[in-house]
Amino acid sequence: MVFGYSTNAFVKFSLLDALDKIAELGFKGVEIMCDQPHLYPPEYDTDRLVEVSARLAANQLKPTNLNSFTLFAVGDTYLPSWIEPEAERRQIRVDHTQSCLEIAATLGCANISVPPGGPLPKGMTRKEALALFHKGLDQVIPRAEALGVQLLIEPEPNLLMERTSEIKPFVREIRCDAVGVNFDIGHFFCAGEDPAGALEELFQWVGHMHIEDIAADRTHNHLIAGLGAVDFPAVFQAMRSLGYARDISLELYPYVDRPEAAGRESFDHLVPLMQQAGLAV
Repeated sequence: MVFGYSTNAFVKFSLLDALDKIAELGFKGVEIMCDQPHLYPPEYDTDRLVEVSARLAANQLKPTNLNSFTLFAVGDTYLPSWIEPEAERRQIRVDHTQSCLEIAATLGCANISVPPGGPLPKGMTRKEALALFHKGLDQVIPRAEALGVQLLIEPEPNLLMERTSEIKPFVREIRCDAVGVNFDIGHFFCAGEDPAGALEELFQWVGHMHIEDIAADRTHNHLIAGLGAVDFPAVFQAMRSLGYARDISLELYPYVDRPEAAGRESFDHLVPLMQQAGLAV
């Protein structure tokens, strides 16, 4: 298991500078944001990807995940989504995901994370939204299988799927090894669940994890580890007992004004807890 830090906390820096800074903090991995101002696919040709690969190698950083969730370059945090009424909007999401899969294969990254549908459009039923999400995934799954890159759906508060009871039947029904779950510890806490219990229930599909702290009132706001109420020892014990061997990435995008300090404080809080649980990081 490699502990990484997401570049989405470093949007005031270039991607290459972010990689340098993350390595300097002591992280062995990095989750790369596939959006502006970082690795937005239309802006990265072969030469630029070679440059990214070289910088990863120079810093001895493993790409733990490509975060293809946001689309600020042409929309916002959630839109364009998989479930918008307009076909052309959904196609933007499909095309973006295809491009991220290709880049993941080029960089040697095993997985990309994608949003869980999106916000439910007004007037659309949940059944209709799920059908659209399935239709979109059907367009990208063949490429994911061909490239050997996993598509990891990330449950998110207030989107189409946010709870274990919603994501579990969805991925189980797909019955495809190329589709799994990006398990965000804080998101399940926000949804009123015990993250350790949710991890146990979803474990067979979990291909990567996000970590951050969340306040006791379960408001969806990523906090520096140790400033909230997430029971990290319980989660780490569950990871150890389940034999979790994939990667985990710190996600602290609210701290764009001090990403290094936030990362360092979280690293210092979490690594001893991981080691105490018997996790090798």
